[in-house]
Amino acid sequence: HGVTQWFLKFYSKTLRVAPWLVLLVFAKEDSQSNGFCWACEKANFRCSMARTPESALECFLEKHHDLVIIDHRHSRHFDAEALCRPDREEASVMPLINAGFNRRYVENANMMACYNELLQLEHGEVRAQFKLRAGNAIFTALEQSQEAIEITSEDQVIQYVNPAYESIMGYQQGELIGKEIIEVPKSEKNKPDLLETINSCIRKGKVKCIYQIILSFASHISGSSQRRHSSMARIHSMTIEAPITKVINIINAAQESSPMPVAEALDRVLEILRTTELYSPQLGTKDEDPHTNDLVGGLMTDGLRRLSGNEYIFSTKQPHHLPSHLTTPLSLNDIPPRIAQTMENEDSWDFDIFNLEAATLKRPLTYLGLKIFSRFGVCEFLNCPEATLRSWLQVIEANYHSSNSYHNSTHAADVLHATAYFLCKERVKQSLDPIDEVAALIAATVHDVDHPGRTNSFLCNAGSELAILYNDTAVLESHHAALAFQITTRDDKCNIFKNIERNEYRTLRQAIIDMVLATEMTKHFEHVNKFVNSINKPLAESVKSILTSPENRILVKRMLIKCADISNPCRPQELCIEWAGRISEEYFAQTDEEKRQGLPVVMPVFDRNTCSIPKSQISFIDYFITDMFDAWDAFADLPNLMQHLDNNFKYWKGLDERKLHSLRPPPE
Repeated sequence: HGVTQWFLKFYSKTLRVAPWLVLLVFAKEDSQSNGFCWACEKANFRCSMARTPESALECFLEKHHDLVIIDHRHSRHFDAEALCRPDREEASVMPLINAGFNRRYVENANMMACYNELLQLEHGEVRAQFKLRAGNAIFTALEQSQEAIEITSEDQVIQYVNPAYESIMGYQQGELIGKEIIEVPKSEKNKPDLLETINSCIRKGKVKCIYQIILSFASHISGSSQRRHSSMARIHSMTIEAPITKVINIINAAQESSPMPVAEALDRVLEILRTTELYSPQLGTKDEDPHTNDLVGGLMTDGLRRLSGNEYIFSTKQPHHLPSHLTTPLSLNDIPPRIAQTMENEDSWDFDIFNLEAATLKRPLTYLGLKIFSRFGVCEFLNCPEATLRSWLQVIEANYHSSNSYHNSTHAADVLHATAYFLCKERVKQSLDPIDEVAALIAATVHDVDHPGRTNSFLCNAGSELAILYNDTAVLESHHAALAFQITTRDDKCNIFKNIERNEYRTLRQAIIDMVLATEMTKHFEHVNKFVNSINKPLAESVKSILTSPENRILVKRMLIKCADISNPCRPQELCIEWAGRISEEYFAQTDEEKRQGLPVVMPVFDRNTCSIPKSQISFIDYFITDMFDAWDAFADLPNLMQHLDNNFKYWKGLDERKLHSLRPPPE
């Protein structure tokens, strides 16, 4: 009996491969239905929505959902309990009654509350029902198997034999149940050598026998018994194990001898370890602050919170070629004196990028790129002429949209400046090789090329061509990286990679792509938490060797470009205020367009008529910036940045306390 129970428990955990099916029956869309939709997506459940009793019944009969959630708040639309009541003409609703309409959820649209409710249902009623079904399915398969199967207790007492076993041994089930294996009578079919073979297998351990049962079952399902058995045997004999598998196996072993409270706690640990987002927190915000909620929703969900039937197509444009007045590349020596003077302090954190923007007529990236790339010896590393680098910088800048208030070439130049500044910090220099530095500078230069001035959420909701091309995943970041290499390699005149060795190019390309993709905000907390756990904590314990490992160099580069990309709150106050105005204007324009096109408004607080810019900055600093820059400062030693961050936070708090929504206080 013990073996049978173990087998059922083991198999019921592994039998379910497809995600749970959930049917939501809501007469109309509201925050509660949206909350359950989000929760289903978070839990990796497949969700269907029905608006009427008729469509609910039709949908259930078609898909046989594991869980049905019915809105009982609006009885004028339909009676939830009547929907679950058997009908003389429609007896097929009986499975609903058998499963039990016996749990009520008090209205609460909080997404995490909906998510926790689903988890409780999954691990409670739903899983229990499924285990019963799994047990029936297993024994049906055992009965039909063409291979002989017996199940014994730990004392080798026979608990079950299938018809194939009866046929081979020559005895009926009633003559075998309850007997020890060694007591099985001999017969014509039941030769001593056969019994000895069975007994020797059992002496090797009960787990092996259980695996034999599972393998027999699998071979029956596949219809190819011998081939499947040998294949599974090879898999079980493999010594290759992922580290997470080893951890899970250790915890499983510890559970065997642990008291119940500890075993239950370890169950929860295993649940967490089996997720794919070990370093990403569950998205919830303090005090349900609407500004933070909208920033999280707009920047970290790829538009998947809400679905839309409307489609707005962003055409995939061809890359820009160089304008005619730029066909003769600039030289570092040709930079006009007033521009050169503007860049004299470009190695300082307080460098004013907006002065350079004005002096260069909105072409700061080419000029700043020439100077910074020269300072880091990029041409020498790539073995490319300066003319090629100049052409490349010009064509990359031409593919930034000057019409964007924020995501334009001035932002790219600002991120390049921050990247160069961070690369000069002592601990960063200790961690990275020259190829890493070159990759970081190139990644910073191209990281937002051809940005349309709209978020990933907007593109996904609008059904844009880019969103379709990249499967709603890291849409813009994938486009920036792909287009950068397309622009670079299509023309020898601007191909800065032309003269480097193939393997070096592949290493460099991989590093650039990885850094550009790291700027995507959906994995923000994953990158920050990995950096803290793999680098900050060991360094605090004086483990210096961690700096140069390949894995940790990747983490350093990701953190470097992430901090460079959103360092605006750490800039001098006047620069910080200007950037806050620019990003707010871009979000306002997106909200305006979403309303015009009938698309979901992913960041409702960014309405130009009602938005409090100070509140939005406070939320952004609180939720995204503070922890990340605390970690980066602990690594790179950046006291001046942290002082600016503190001053800017106080500035925004002061405006907010005065109930001011603008960038600056009114004149006295």
